[in-house]
Amino acid sequence: MNRPILSIVLSIVTLTPVMAQQKIVQTAGRDQLGEFAPEFAHLNDDVLFGEVWSRNDLLSLRDRSLVTITSLISQGITDSSLTYHLQEARKNGITRTEAAEILTQVAFYAGWPKAWGAFRLAKEVWKDEVETSNTEETSDPRAAKRAEFARSMIFPIGEPNTAYARYFIGNSYLAQISTDQIPFANVTFEPGCRNNWHIHKAEKGGGQMLVGVAGRGWYQEEGKPAVEILPGTVINIPANVKHWHGAAKDSWFAHLAFAVPGEETENVWLEPVTDDEYNLLK
Repeated sequence: MNRPILSIVLSIVTLTPVMAQQKIVQTAGRDQLGEFAPEFAHLNDDVLFGEVWSRNDLLSLRDRSLVTITSLISQGITDSSLTYHLQEARKNGITRTEAAEILTQVAFYAGWPKAWGAFRLAKEVWKDEVETSNTEETSDPRAAKRAEFARSMIFPIGEPNTAYARYFIGNSYLAQISTDQIPFANVTFEPGCRNNWHIHKAEKGGGQMLVGVAGRGWYQEEGKPAVEILPGTVINIPANVKHWHGAAKDSWFAHLAFAVPGEETENVWLEPVTDDEYNLLK
């Protein structure tokens, strides 16, 4: 027996944290229909978006985008409204790979022609990623692997981590996600890449928190067994503890790195993790 489309699509999405509540501002109703249908414009801008879409303390904007594009496709709506919501879905964190998988799933429940129509619009929305990926794949095999990994996560890989390259074995990439309140970045490691042993020193507070984003990696404190990091794994690193982290030998890996506020903080880089130490990990 077929399950409802909505439950099917929700089942293919990995769990993601609910975003902090954000007020959605929409003016399309008033811009296009304000004089002709002011009440409809009010309901569209102030109720649908201003209230329903803004309830992202209950469902994330990413999940609301997923539900919306699924509902539109199931009704055969493949006009500018679907284009708009695909664009918003991308802004809200749905990757090109995920969009393709969602549309493939919906095709079996909503209808093959409807999915074809939706794919035509989705290709335009993610066109820049497709062109970049194709260029990279034909010119640089390593870049192709990087592009493939980038499509598997919602955070950007960023630029080569040249500023800290001397503290890493292998290639890493850094994308600063936020500089406000609690600064944090997405750090991506190529297979086998790891940073040196290091300590986040602090007189009070301090330390670091890691959250696995994609791929498989390792975290190890001095004198303790290494801990595997997978998407969703949370690592709390106390201040003044010697440790290292990085990718598994056979996997790209990315984690968010949060700097925990403290007093008299300092990051002290130490010796590299030797091949003998690293090769013990499976």
